[in-house]
Amino acid sequence: MSRAVFAALAICCSLGAQADQQRQDLAYSLGVRLGERLQDEVPDLPLNDLLEGLRQAYEGKPLRLPEARIEQLLDAHEASIAASPQHHARAVEVEQHFLAEQRALPNVRALDNGVLITELRAGSGAKPTSSSRVQVRYRGTLADGSVFDESSSPQWFRLDSLIAGWRSALLQMPKGAHWRLVVPSAQAYGEEGAGDLIPPHAPLVFDLELLDVTN
Repeated sequence: MSRAVFAALAICCSLGAQADQQRQDLAYSLGVRLGERLQDEVPDLPLNDLLEGLRQAYEGKPLRLPEARIEQLLDAHEASIAASPQHHARAVEVEQHFLAEQRALPNVRALDNGVLITELRAGSGAKPTSSSRVQVRYRGTLADGSVFDESSSPQWFRLDSLIAGWRSALLQMPKGAHWRLVVPSAQAYGEEGAGDLIPPHAPLVFDLELLDVTN
């Protein structure tokens, strides 16, 4: 066998070993992150059962528990985490950090209730009153950028039917204006959240256009 063939075989073996090592390191890294999260959430978790479930699901083997029982247990676990004081404290800390970052951005001004406003386009028409109906186009996201609501076409609302953060902003918003709002959770859905869409203590970000106003 020629030296060139030996060299090619050596390179192939080296590349194969590197690929194997990379997969092993990736698997280990995923395990580390999963272990860190579970250590915080369930510090007394039986690891043998965890590994059994992980292996059976990953390999597509029959599961030890019925799917309905698995969902029941996971729902109860998530509910207990959401209700814990530690979870609420962490959510408040994350919200305050996000609001501080947003407040420091250029051209941001704060209303008295903490709603942050950035003017994207000035308006020149009338401003709503507390009894007005407003026609708006909007897009709402969580702090991580995930969309929880969006208008597919302009929508009409009574001002007194809206969350407090929208009301306070719209009262200062001339017809035709286009603003970016960052609404603290206290001016939105607070410590309760709103179903599965908005978690507790969630600040909300809106792209909001005021298209029309009627009194």
